[in-house]
Parts: sequence; structure tokens; C-alpha cells
Amino acid sequence: MRIGIIGPIGSGKSTLSKKLADYYHCSIVEEPVEKNEYLPYFYKDKETFAMLSQNAFYSSLFLMMWKTKDIQDVVCDSTLFSNLVFTELLRLEGIMSAMEVALTYAIADEHLKRIPDVDLHIVIVRPTEQLFENVRRRGRAIEKGQHEYLTFHYANYYDVLRRIFKNYKVPDTKIIWLPIDDMEQPEEFKAIVDKIEQKYQSL
Repeated sequence: MRIGIIGPIGSGKSTLSKKLADYYHCSIVEEPVEKNEYLPYFYKDKETFAMLSQNAFYSSLFLMMWKTKDIQDVVCDSTLFSNLVFTELLRLEGIMSAMEVALTYAIADEHLKRIPDVDLHIVIVRPTEQLFENVRRRGRAIEKGQHEYLTFHYANYYDVLRRIFKNYKVPDTKIIWLPIDDMEQPEEFKAIVDKIEQKYQSL
């Protein structure tokens, strides 16, 4: 079973991915966001570094997914579709130009041809106030002072993701829209696993 985790900033993608990988005793593909050297520059100067940082994320994630393409069971804490949401949001904000967006899509499309699709796309759904609280609690220095950026991100994330799923003809049968409150609670995590297994069995 190949699972891809998708969700806005601060939704808990890494936490859920690690918990699922531990539960299923399988490999995990962790997007190296915090180690990406472009990210601090992006937050300081989005117009200059948007396309560079986006394609740096695509390239690093593609390489990690390529290395695990022959592994049957894997959990990915991000996907190329997840990264395309950021591209669309940056376009909507006027930060990325039409040419930059077109180039980013062309690169992503080439990547998608070369790696296996995930069996299930799990979309973490949380209310905006909880997302802000999660970002505040984890306390990443680069995310401080980004309230306006995050407000736009949260207001538009799920609608943009739905459009991307539709554009790439991802069937509803392969998507779980997963509201999460506290996945550290055993009862809630069990309910999450039950939803995943029910969905997987119906494929």
C-alpha cells in the first residue's frame, strides 16, 4: 500500500506519516522541508525565490520518491500534487507569474510520469484556528511574521487541491478527506486506520 499525505502548513502531515509508517511497519518518504536551503530565502523574498524554491522542493521530493518506487508499502508525507497546491496559491497571490507556473507544471508533469502513483491520497482537514495554533506551537523561526501568507494559504488550500485532483483526474475512490482533532489519542488514531483500511479494501 502506497499512501500520500496532503494538507496545509501545520496540519500534521509529518506526524501522521510517522505514526502510519510505525503502525504498518513500512518505509516513509519524508520531505526535507526544514533542510531545504531555499526555504528561508523564500519567506524573506517570495517574489524572487518562489519558483526556485518550488522546483527545489519538487526535485528533492521526486528523488526520494524515485528511490522508493520499487517498495510496495510506503508512506509519503508529501506528494507532487501537494506541492502543486503551493504553486497555484503563489499564482493566485500574484507571486508567481504565468510563465513560472507553466514551467513548474511542466516539470511536475515529467516527474509524475516516472514514479508510481500512490494508492490513497489522505488529505488532513483542520479548521484554520487549529492550523495557526499548530504553527505557533512548533515555533519554527522561519514561519514567524507570516500571518498574512498563512491566512491566504488556509483560506484557499482545500479549494485549490480539489481543482488539482480534478485536473489530474484523481478519482474520489482514491481520496480520503480526513478531519483530525488529536491523532495522538488512541481512539482517534484507530478510527483513522479504520478509514484507511476500509477505503483501501474498496479500491
